[in-house]
Amino acid sequence: MDTIDIRVDPFPTQRMLSDLWRATWEIDGLADFQSVLTRSLTHVGAYLNDELVGFANMAWDGGVHAFLVDVCVHPDYRDGGIGQSMVDKAIEVARKRGVEKIHVDFEPHLRDFYLSCGFTPTDAGVLTIR
Repeated sequence: MDTIDIRVDPFPTQRMLSDLWRATWEIDGLADFQSVLTRSLTHVGAYLNDELVGFANMAWDGGVHAFLVDVCVHPDYRDGGIGQSMVDKAIEVARKRGVEKIHVDFEPHLRDFYLSCGFTPTDAGVLTIR
C-alpha cells in the first residue's frame, strides 16, 4: 500500500492546486497560487506518489501571528488522518519559524476537526468586501 507523504513548501503547480480545489470545493481557486505561496510562512502538501491529495497554507503577518487557510483533502482520501497530519506539520514549521499564535476560521461543520487539532474557539469577525 502506498503511503501519504507530507511535504513542506513543495510549491505544487497551478494545475495540481486547481485540480484539488475543483475536487474539494468545486471551484477553480486562484488564478495565481504561486504569488500567494511565495508570501506564505509555509505551506504543506500531502502527496500520494506525485499526486497532490491535500494542501494547507500558513499565511502570516510578518511577526508572531499566522493564519491557517485553505486546508483541504481530496474527497477520495478523507477520514484517514491526512488533514490532521498536514495541520500538525504546518504548526510544527510555524513554531520553528517563530510564530506564537495561529488563527483559523472555520465553518461549523469543521469545528470538531479544528478542535481536535488543538485550536480553541474564540469570538471573531469576518467582513466580506466583494
